[in-house]
Amino acid sequence: MTSRDQILADIRTALGRSTGQKPAPLSAPLLRGPRFNRDLYVQTFVQRFEKLGGKAFVVPDAAAVIPQLASLLDGKRVVASNAPFLKTCGITGLTQVESGFTDRDALRDACAAADIGITSADYALAETGTLVMLSSRQEARLISLLPPVHVAIVPRSRILANLDELLSVLPKPAEQSSSMVLITGPSRTADIEQILVRGVHGPGEIYAVIVEN
Repeated sequence: MTSRDQILADIRTALGRSTGQKPAPLSAPLLRGPRFNRDLYVQTFVQRFEKLGGKAFVVPDAAAVIPQLASLLDGKRVVASNAPFLKTCGITGLTQVESGFTDRDALRDACAAADIGITSADYALAETGTLVMLSSRQEARLISLLPPVHVAIVPRSRILANLDELLSVLPKPAEQSSSMVLITGPSRTADIEQILVRGVHGPGEIYAVIVEN
């Protein structure tokens, strides 16, 4: 018996199996349901999001979004997605905001020149402080990836507990979008010496505005 055969025999013995015995079929996967109070979703998201280096704001309604972002947007060149919720919040009506793109090249050029990209988010995950972006004509993913600063404006109703709840709500995302991007904090990378650098593969700053009502 070779060393390999001996190792495999020891593993089979530890598992209580005999030579040639087929393993039992795997049980069906079980998704975990939410593990905490839904009323705590906003608070939990803000804590986890800011722990990762993001900055979160909670505003009472859509009318409070622009006053909250006024100082951040002042004097900046801004590109915004075509998400209807941004129009509801008044973002696309601001003079320094470019939006309504239908041409890919024009969108790319605008994102490359912009200081800030503003999107909504299809969902947010409280447990990990993650923004979930489904690429679509309303939410071009380039806006959340190319400008150095990303601002996501999210209705409270779109905050879920975790990835398991997301996949319960959206079990087949590929049928709805060409890509689903999970954004967890600012872009960061580290070289072999473990020197952390932000903003190499995406925005170095990220903000989330949670709209309560």
